[in-house]
Amino acid sequence: MAVSYKPLWHTLIEKDMNREDLKRVANITSNVVARMGRDEYINLESIEKICLALDCKIEDVVEIVNIID
Repeated sequence: MAVSYKPLWHTLIEKDMNREDLKRVANITSNVVARMGRDEYINLESIEKICLALDCKIEDVVEIVNIID
């Protein structure tokens, strides 16, 4: 299994925001945004900051996808 931040990118589009806006409002680093862009794990504290800043649920930010070999 793996994580995907595809829901976050859709949420940003719906809110007419870009990645720089996200960094500023959620107070997260460029490194966190870069890791999400590569669908890599980030800590739960960063996900919490994003959810609070965007006033959204965790499922609006991240999803677990099943990767079949």
